[in-house]
Amino acid sequence: MANAEQTKKLTLFAFFSLTASMVLTVYEYPSFATSKFACVFFVLLGGIFWFLPTALISAEMASVDGWSQGGVFGWVGNALQSERLGFMALFFQWFQITVGMVTMSYFIIGMVSDIFGWAALNSVPWVKFLGVLVLFIAITLLQLGGTKATATIAKWGFMIGILATSVIFFVFTIMYLAQGNPVQIHFGVRDFFPDFSKAGSWAIFATFILAFAGVEASGSHINELQKPERNYPLAMGILVVIAIVLDALGGIAVAAVVPQKELSLNAGIFQTLQLLMYHFSPTLTWLLDITSLLIVFGVVAEIGSWIVGPSAGLQTASEYGVMPRWVRKTNKHGVPTNMIVAQTIVVIMWDAILTFGSGNAGNVSFLVATTLTTLIYLVCYFLMYASYFRLIFTGKNLHRTYNVPGGIVGKTIVAVCGTITSIIAFVMSFTPSSALPSNETGTYLVLLAVCFIIALIIPLVISAFHKSYVKGLDPSQIKQLQYKKDAVRD
Repeated sequence: MANAEQTKKLTLFAFFSLTASMVLTVYEYPSFATSKFACVFFVLLGGIFWFLPTALISAEMASVDGWSQGGVFGWVGNALQSERLGFMALFFQWFQITVGMVTMSYFIIGMVSDIFGWAALNSVPWVKFLGVLVLFIAITLLQLGGTKATATIAKWGFMIGILATSVIFFVFTIMYLAQGNPVQIHFGVRDFFPDFSKAGSWAIFATFILAFAGVEASGSHINELQKPERNYPLAMGILVVIAIVLDALGGIAVAAVVPQKELSLNAGIFQTLQLLMYHFSPTLTWLLDITSLLIVFGVVAEIGSWIVGPSAGLQTASEYGVMPRWVRKTNKHGVPTNMIVAQTIVVIMWDAILTFGSGNAGNVSFLVATTLTTLIYLVCYFLMYASYFRLIFTGKNLHRTYNVPGGIVGKTIVAVCGTITSIIAFVMSFTPSSALPSNETGTYLVLLAVCFIIALIIPLVISAFHKSYVKGLDPSQIKQLQYKKDAVRD
């Protein structure tokens, strides 16, 4: 008993900080702003009916005895009794971030372009492509020294680049509104709801889901949390409230200050800060540049924290014979170098497809990148929810240290809410956003559909050769998931 308690070293605050660093961000605010005051509706819908259910079911699956290995790989693989399906869930969790890192890089490129007045960096396709390429390779090289330095950068990036800059951002917005200055949106009951007669008004919902995605990653630490039955729901409840408040205020702040026709999705934060600070004093250029650079630092740290983690998960999957053996190679710091190289190549490919595929239409490339990230991640979540349904109905006797409240009825309601919301977000993703001009919707749909089909085919091809990955290996060299025979039972 004492040993079990010693493994629970995460306090409520430590666990909350770990989860918040994976979820909270600022670069999505301009995308939220395209829905104007209705962004509050979307944030509430996504937060209550998707974010919270996903966090709760992740905690329960992570706490099942023997299921913590490999995160979603273990959860899905054990519940659905298939290592290949577990691999596919893990692959989509990893693959979405290869697109997401291009999205984050677009944001950085847009900010740097405005800070230094280098318009070509964000408007000329080949310059933008090279900018993302150089930025990502530089950040990747910083991760090869191991996770200690990465963790330090991530912590300070989150504290300074996200939290501190958010305070500055909101303080200036509140001061601006308190003076009675004109705003670009209307606040009212009718404005709170999206225009249901226009399908395009719902397309942006996928972006709100993306803002909450990633919360399941902290579920793997449930067994390390002190008093998980009390602290996990409390941490998730606090995070849901804070995430909803920050995302809603962030979207409203951008929408209220920047005219919709002038809003840039990957430079909207800079636009907003510039308008706010210049409103109070043209001499605040220095504060604008410093704040913008700190935001850039925060997103750089976020990219860095994502580079090694998902790749390490695939390295774990290779130990179960569903990935080639070369994936296992690491350097002296334990970084999966071969997987990092493969990931870099994939990111460069997405950089080229998204940048050149949309020509000079910066908003098209950014919207495709964010929506594609969500679509790929939702496939992972569909597998997670399917696994959870199987767990609660056929794995009732499996021991776990955390249960979603409400018994089988409560668990079913939570899973149904998350599943239905995921389906809505998935379907609406293929509806062009109202923020896009009509002459760009065709490009958006074609590029999104082609990229998504590619993303679906790749794991099927990789897993089709799983027998060749274990050929010549001794059975003792191949790990097995816990589902064999007794893991899921009636």
